[in-house]
This record gives sequence, C-alpha cells and structure tokens, in this order.
Amino acid sequence: MDPDEPSPPQAAREPRPPQPHAARDGAAWRALDRRVLWHPFTQQRGWSGEDFPVIASAEGCTLIDVDGRRYLDGVSSLWCAIHGHRVPAIDAAVGAQLARVAHSTLLGLGQVEPIALAEELLEVAPPGLSRVFYSDSGSTAVEVALKMAFQHWRHVEGGDTRRTRFLCLQDAYHGDTIGSVSVGGIDLFHATFRPLLFAAVQVPVPHGPSPTARAHDAARCLAVLDELLADGADTFAALVLEPGVQGAAGIRTLPEGFTAELVARARAAGVLVIADEVATGFGRSGRLFACEREVVRPDLLCLAKGLSGGYLPLAATLAAERVYAAFLGEHEELKTFFHGHTFTGNALACAAARASLALCRAPGWLERARALGDELAAGLAPLAAHPQVLEVRRYGAMFGIELVRARGALRADGGVDDVEPFPLARRTGHRVALAARARGAVVRPLGDTVVLMPPLTMDASDARRLVRIVCEAIDEAVRDDGATRPPTGHEAASRRVRAEDGA
Repeated sequence: MDPDEPSPPQAAREPRPPQPHAARDGAAWRALDRRVLWHPFTQQRGWSGEDFPVIASAEGCTLIDVDGRRYLDGVSSLWCAIHGHRVPAIDAAVGAQLARVAHSTLLGLGQVEPIALAEELLEVAPPGLSRVFYSDSGSTAVEVALKMAFQHWRHVEGGDTRRTRFLCLQDAYHGDTIGSVSVGGIDLFHATFRPLLFAAVQVPVPHGPSPTARAHDAARCLAVLDELLADGADTFAALVLEPGVQGAAGIRTLPEGFTAELVARARAAGVLVIADEVATGFGRSGRLFACEREVVRPDLLCLAKGLSGGYLPLAATLAAERVYAAFLGEHEELKTFFHGHTFTGNALACAAARASLALCRAPGWLERARALGDELAAGLAPLAAHPQVLEVRRYGAMFGIELVRARGALRADGGVDDVEPFPLARRTGHRVALAARARGAVVRPLGDTVVLMPPLTMDASDARRLVRIVCEAIDEAVRDDGATRPPTGHEAASRRVRAEDGA
C-alpha cells in the first residue's frame, strides 16, 4: 500500500443506546459497577464482595434504587443535598436556565447567573467580603484561597516574600488536591502524599471524649499558637481552619469561642484568615454560616457542597476587598490571578445555587433546620449510656457517634478511663452502615464514627425513624464482638422511638 494513501476506515461500531433502568435489575447494575467503576475513598477489593444499592431516583429525603427499595438519605448525599432531592424550585431554575444557555466561559465574558449569584452571596456572607471567585468543589475552593493568600503577600506594597508558610489545625481536612492536602492533618488520607506537599505548620486542637475535656485542653492549644506566632508570624501567609467543627475528623467539635480566639491571634499577628465552610455553610451549623456563631470575619471564605443545593458541582471563594486589591495593576506588572477552570461559574450550577439560596433565606427555613438538629439530638441522647458509644457529638444538625469496644465511666473533668477501640480490621463503623442500609437508611461512617447529616428539610417523623434505625444498627454491629449489651434505659428509649414512629 502506498504510505501516502489514507488507511481504510475501521469497521464502524454499532452505536449503543443508553440502557433504561428497567433494562437491568440491581444485580446486573452491580456487576457492571464492579467491572467499570473505581469508587472514591473505597477499598475496591472489599467492594467487589459486597452488595450495595444502585440509586436510580429520589424524592424528598428518600433515595430509591433500581429495584424500587427506598432509603432515608442520612448524609444528604455526602452533606450537600440540604433541601433533599427533586426540589421543585431548584428543578424549575435549572430547567429555565437550560432554555437559555447551559454554559459560557467567564474568561473574557460576563454571564448573568454567576454575576447575580455573586451579588446574592455577598448580601448574606460575613461582613468584609466583597468578591466571589468560582470553582467546582470544596478542594478547589480551598486551593484558590491558598493561592490567593500566597500571591497577595507578593503584591502588597514593597512585596513580602517571607510569608510562604500556612498555619492549619491538627486533624484538619480541606480536600484532596495538593494544596488542600498540604493544609490537612489526617494521616489516613494525607500521609502518602507528604513528599508532594508544601510547608504547613499544624496547631493542636483540643482533644478529649467530652466538651468539658476539650474545653480544659483549649488553653494548651492556644499557647502553642502563641509560641508559633511569636517565633515567626511574618513567615505565615494565612491560617486555614474549619470554624467550630472538624467534619472529616469525625464531627470533632471545637470548644465554644476557640475559633474566635484562633482568628483573633492570627489577625493580631497580621496573618490572613481562611475559613473553610464547605461542610458547615448554608444552615448546617444552625446559622447560615458557622462564622456567625462566634462573629468570625475571615479574609477568604470557602463554600461548596450545599451551595448548589446538592444539584451540580459548584464552589466559591469569597475574598475581602484588601485581598482583591493587591491583584490590581497594569498588565505588564503580572499581578493577575492566573487560575481558573473550564466550568468556572457554570450557568446551570449558578442557577441551581440561586434557587437554593433563596430557599435558605426564606422565613422559617433556618428555624426548621435548628429544629431538625434538636429532634435528632433528643433521639440520640440515650446513646450516651451505651457502653460502646464513647461520645455523641453535635454541631447544629451535624452529628458524629464515636464507637469503641469498651470505655470506662465519664470523669468529672470530662475524661474517660480505659478506652479500648475496636480493631481496625473489624470495620465496626462500616458494619453500622450496612445494618442501617438493610433497615432502609443510608449513613456513612468516618472510621468508627457514624455520621448523621440528613437534609435540613427532613420532617420529625423521618428524623425519628432515622434515629431508630441507627440505634438498632449500632446494637447489631457491636453485638457479635462479645460487647456488653446496652443498658435497659437505652433499649426502652429505642422502643419508645419505634412506638412514636408507628413502627
């Protein structure tokens, strides 16, 4: 064949139309999943041996699998579906936007939806924030903030090249991109990547199995921060923190006022403050933003998850004007923030976010979110007496139930003697998730801490049912370890919840 002649065309493949849900049952979908997908935060060897629901649809606070089984969404589809699923107002907003334009770039163009959303976000954000930069996930929102803080110091008058380090908190989690991992503090997720990371200095956080114990430990942690700032405040670009609670650490609550103390010390030393409200934003904390609980005013605020109501990937980094102003200059000065994504400010996602934010601002919405937190707290209260529950932690409508194989009594100082964790290989938290799923609820553990974070619109009846399922799932998950049975009071409370729920 003449090498200059084109090759004959390959045989055309028969086009494969998308398979309707009814064309495969759950077993077939699971088999295909095991063959083609790589799931996040999942050991695939174990996954291949498990059954799991394949979700096909949803309504309200309920997920529905391909076989028609229904599950309460106990984690808001990873903390983002704050209004539940198939929300009429958000559906309508996305549909209307589809009739106009799905996406157009913000590079060299404006676009109606991201402009309007930015205006509306700044109306409700903590005071002092004046600019919105979009990205597409919590990780990228933090990544943007880190780069802004770093570059900001190089553009201030005279330039400051000393500020190359970041302060972050022990046990922090800010996402999975390299910058956000650099300011993370959970070795399980981050240790593998240490050779790739930039310099960050961890500040200890108060530890202990109770709010009292953590409050007693706060002074030690603040003293460490004071020493770090005394030795090198002018080397730090910013302090990065999750205000009030560390979500991925197992809903680890910080003592009241601790966040404000950290921020005050950083500000006094001239260090910028980055608040990561990816998990806590939009009602989770009982306020629209957790910063409001301690009157914290960050220089950079990171938002994602609930921003679009859980509909589409969208994140935002809100900046103070003084941060933004440092990037202003002539073209040849190269002060531009050279960062962006193809889908920065996507119109569909911004339309969803505007509709979601309007719901969050509606009269009574925050009160309803607080009432849900109270309902869940009341139902979970008997677990404090469970011998395999070290602590039930609450922050607004965020809950973490930490399980241990054995624990002693709670001391007056808030400590607990003789805590024995479950063996890692036993995967007790995962067993709770499986037992809950069998009863009709989806929950997600962080190690042996079971997390509850349902849609903020969940009604009282579903909240009680979710609590009942979780209590029963915990009992089942610890039973075959030879662990002591829960006290009679707990079992009576569980029966009471079932009765109230009509079960």
